[in-house]
Amino acid sequence: MSRDDLTLRRRIGRREFLSGCAGLAAAALLPGARAFAATGSDELRIQRLAWAGIRLQLPQATLFIDPLINPDAWGAALKDPLIRVNDTVGDTSVLITHAHPDHFDATAAAQALSQGGTLAYPLGTNPLPMPAKARARPSAPWEPQLLGDFTATAVPASDGYGDPQVSWVVSAGDRRIFHGGDTLWHGHWWRIGRQFGPFDAAFLPVNGARFGWRKPVSGLPGVLTPEQAVAATTILRARRLIPIHYGVTGMDDYVEVDDPIGRLREAARDKPVVIQPMAPGTWLDWTS
Repeated sequence: MSRDDLTLRRRIGRREFLSGCAGLAAAALLPGARAFAATGSDELRIQRLAWAGIRLQLPQATLFIDPLINPDAWGAALKDPLIRVNDTVGDTSVLITHAHPDHFDATAAAQALSQGGTLAYPLGTNPLPMPAKARARPSAPWEPQLLGDFTATAVPASDGYGDPQVSWVVSAGDRRIFHGGDTLWHGHWWRIGRQFGPFDAAFLPVNGARFGWRKPVSGLPGVLTPEQAVAATTILRARRLIPIHYGVTGMDDYVEVDDPIGRLREAARDKPVVIQPMAPGTWLDWTS
């Protein structure tokens, strides 16, 4: 084979590779399309962690979103048990929705990524300290990325303080989930639902918290209320809503709505939404 033939074959091979990559990205963004997941039919297991954290587990890959193990994040105001994150399996990734200390816990990230892995975070933030063995992955909205056996896409969210924040769409094991961090209501729900829905589960904040730390005080919720969480779940076409980001009490400058779970159930009474609370440390029952 001549040198010209070899050069031509390499060029064709590179074009085919790039075309395939583009096809995967496009498929992940098609309305209603299931994003590529290398795991095929392997069952996805999901554990709720403290506060807003969850763990997604496959046989050879582990992914965390907003893991929290630092008791100083909320002190005695949060009664959630803090679930260990240093028992990972296979390729490990940590995704954070934003850099506030109750969502980017540097200690949790360092423990989860002690053997290496990826820390993915919203483009425009700079979570520090970065775990020593982690690969930093600043993530732009709407760009799918392969993380081990998971496909993860950052999508727009809105922070109560106006700081950069994303939500995460994660696909694996023939399942697709949505994680909303501590977002408040915004206008992107419909596009996210069209691009990625339906979802098997939506993990959404529900405490409708009102803040007193920023002056002047607005008196308005800076996090989804239970009613807004049900509305978002309906628009996203999620089969079940797992409430997260609630349970802080006894603080003057951070006040949750009363009985968020009861209000969720009332708001979902006439909606095609299953409310499925999970205690920290428990695993999601897909059959419930």
